[in-house]
Amino acid sequence: MSSVPATTTAPGPAGTAPDRPRPRLDWRLRFGALSLIWGFSFLLIKVGTQGYAPFQVTFGRLAFGTAVLAVAMVVRRERLPRGARTWGHLAVAGFLLNALPFSLFAFAELTIPSTLAGICNATSPLWGMALSLVALSEDRPTRVRVAGLGVGFVGVLTVLGAWQGFEGLDARGTALALLASLSYPVGWIYVRRTLAGSSHSNLSLTGGQLLLATVQLAVVTPLFTSLPSSFAVGPLLAVAALGTLGTGLAVLIQYGLVAEVGPTTGQMVTYFVPVIAAAAGILLLNETLTWSIPTGAAIVLAGAALTQVKPRQQP
Repeated sequence: MSSVPATTTAPGPAGTAPDRPRPRLDWRLRFGALSLIWGFSFLLIKVGTQGYAPFQVTFGRLAFGTAVLAVAMVVRRERLPRGARTWGHLAVAGFLLNALPFSLFAFAELTIPSTLAGICNATSPLWGMALSLVALSEDRPTRVRVAGLGVGFVGVLTVLGAWQGFEGLDARGTALALLASLSYPVGWIYVRRTLAGSSHSNLSLTGGQLLLATVQLAVVTPLFTSLPSSFAVGPLLAVAALGTLGTGLAVLIQYGLVAEVGPTTGQMVTYFVPVIAAAAGILLLNETLTWSIPTGAAIVLAGAALTQVKPRQQP
């Protein structure tokens, strides 16, 4: 969910050129795999929180994800970044892009369905567009993009059932999921301002970023949770899959996609994630949807697509 669906994004934690591993599978297959992995991440969070506290789910997710990137770095003979300044920026990036949103989604899914969490995640492009218009001078506020923001937030209100006074909606859980979605573009903007142009590879920077996020959760988790009296196997497997697939492997797949087909096509995965998240929640967790949720989700995605329209180059 480490999805990167905004105009402010780079494939990794910095605006450096993506690594270019030699592709072994057609990019369409990898695109589909990434969509499935991120779409099922919300279901895995829900299952994980059925046996473990949200901070424990996040810590396990980060630990498994970091382990995957550590193996990849060993295989590719890459080292962690150097320099106190770089590590300081990575600590902030790890908090904004990993530790904070992952924890917020885990807490949110204690009280809201995984389907709703997945749809809230789809608002990241909207937040990103709104923030980038203020924080990034290169993002021009065209009429189409501003219209996309308006359409997208109408979709959000539709999902939340605003005309019914938000009846039946868990306000706290939904707010946490929306805050998690907002955290991603805040982190992307910070990264573009601080780490863009770094001489380190995306893999090296992301490995350091995840490592620091894991350390942050290693400090926080014991302060707010107690060691489980028993280890539920199903939720533990869900956390392991969430980390190794949804955090570690997904990053590696995304790098390859962006390197091969470009960031615009690579970011299109964003539009499939809420659909897969909803299908997984309904079919496997027996979650229910009112008509307003899929309708609003479609409006959100339409608005998000409009915010990605680039202004025409003047001749």
